Amino acid sequence: MSRAFVFPGQGAQAVGMGRALAGAYPAAKAVFDEVDDALGEKLSALIWDGNIAELTLTQNAQPALMATSIAALRALEAEGVSVASHAGFVAGHSLGEYSALCAAGALTLSDTARLLRTRGAAMQEAVPVGVGAMAALLGLDFATAIDVAEEAAQGEVCQAANDNDPAQVVVSGHKAAVERAVEIAKAKGAKRALMLPVSAPFHCALMQPAAHKMAEALSAVVISKPLVPVVVNVRAEAVTEPDRFFDLLVAQVTGSVRWRESVLWMEKAGVTEYWEIGAGKALSGMIKRIVSGEVTLRAMGTPEDVAAAAG
Repeated sequence: MSRAFVFPGQGAQAVGMGRALAGAYPAAKAVFDEVDDALGEKLSALIWDGNIAELTLTQNAQPALMATSIAALRALEAEGVSVASHAGFVAGHSLGEYSALCAAGALTLSDTARLLRTRGAAMQEAVPVGVGAMAALLGLDFATAIDVAEEAAQGEVCQAANDNDPAQVVVSGHKAAVERAVEIAKAKGAKRALMLPVSAPFHCALMQPAAHKMAEALSAVVISKPLVPVVVNVRAEAVTEPDRFFDLLVAQVTGSVRWRESVLWMEKAGVTEYWEIGAGKALSGMIKRIVSGEVTLRAMGTPEDVAAAAG
């Protein structure tokens, strides 16, 4: 199968996302209802009518983006398009990996919602606000970004956290170290280097307390064999064995999101078409910059997108 379903990460959230899908497809509405029940609150009200600042809080954004992705998938299924029959692989960016696992049947929807609420809260609580930071380095490759992070650390934490595409790497760590990385990156020829408006330094060693909490939360859920292979962030390769996902999801909290390498792995495996399931089109933009050959990109975030795909 030359198609992969990919699932967005934090940053794609927008007030109102998924509302039209829920209005058009009862199966999509049922996803938001189940997530509300699993969390014991009306997250759907925040997603559709809330305040963007509140929706962007990590503990809200993570389950909200997952719910929107799975709602889009359920709408596709209502039109006869499923993971098992239409995708050779699934993959997700950071929290999107949980959406991918849920889409492939490895995690139940309710468990995924609760895991992401725990993950979001744990990542937020791991580092006091103002202590950590993240920055995007544009125009530098991953190897150079690693050098920048190492030079900037100076005894503090500074790591290359997201290898998004050939010209976009995100570094994460102590605020002063990340600020140093911005200046070093500019000196090394980065087109732009800028601090990101995030509330915590994700995917670096400072997230270790959150990794411990995720290990505890994951040990309480059942992870089943996925319907199709899942291309995982920390390994940039496909995994199908259920017992491997526990360690990989714990490692993902502090490890780099190897998105560029993951897409290159899928390209090598023959994938020529990517459907971005859920909110936004950020992953499609990255994929376009990563792959060298012809590629078909489709966003699946609205009833119109779903109808076009089914047609």
